[in-house]
Amino acid sequence: MADWEIWLIIGVLALATAATRSSFWLVGQHITIPKRVQEMLRYAPACALAAIVAPDLVLADGHALLDLSNLKLVSGIVATIFYLLRRNMLQTIVFGMAFYTALRLIHVF
Repeated sequence: MADWEIWLIIGVLALATAATRSSFWLVGQHITIPKRVQEMLRYAPACALAAIVAPDLVLADGHALLDLSNLKLVSGIVATIFYLLRRNMLQTIVFGMAFYTALRLIHVF
């Protein structure tokens, strides 16, 4: 693939991204989203995050690893328990990453 083709693809993708993200500004008040859809959209960020994080916690080398040798899974479970106790997302992220790093450094398993 030539350099100009790569830059053309990047440009087209940038335009497509800008068009889809700015469509709500361009349409404005002309389209009314039903209340039920608005309520469901509240959960979209959490679902997207779960879809990104869950496979990384469960999979190791392309296979599901559901035992204590999977440090990411153990750290994710401990971080979830921490969140349920504290209800603070920033602290949970810091605690979960610190716990995972500690497990990796001391080679517990």
